[in-house]
Amino acid sequence: METKQVAEEFLAAFNAGDMAKCRAFLSDDFTFSGPTPEPVSADQWMGIVMGMRAAFPDINYNIKISGHEENKVMTTTQLTGTHTKDWDLSAMGIGVIPATGKIFSNPKEEGLMTIENGKITSYFINSKEESGIPGMLKQLGVETPA
Repeated sequence: METKQVAEEFLAAFNAGDMAKCRAFLSDDFTFSGPTPEPVSADQWMGIVMGMRAAFPDINYNIKISGHEENKVMTTTQLTGTHTKDWDLSAMGIGVIPATGKIFSNPKEEGLMTIENGKITSYFINSKEESGIPGMLKQLGVETPA
């Protein structure tokens, strides 16, 4: 399967919320980085995504392919959603954030996906200060520990 086709199928599954299909596209040594303090594994990233989908049932990642060459796919992402369920951030030392009912809209971010042998081996998001989980929490009016 061609690099762009792998990315397109992965993103179609991701945007549809088919996490089992998404996981099948990730290599055993996959890493996600940028918005997280340290790179995280495929299973850790899937846990973060599923936790966000639970807390923000209408979450939209708005991930789109902006270009590709060889084994690299460039993306743009802009997260939006409404915080209607509790958000468990215990793994980050923040605890459970009760639903606020507030809407968030993060700025657009650029990403780079690397694909080898039909599997995504890494996904880096060039995270901005006002985006990612910190940006979401700020927009929701949630104070975080320093």
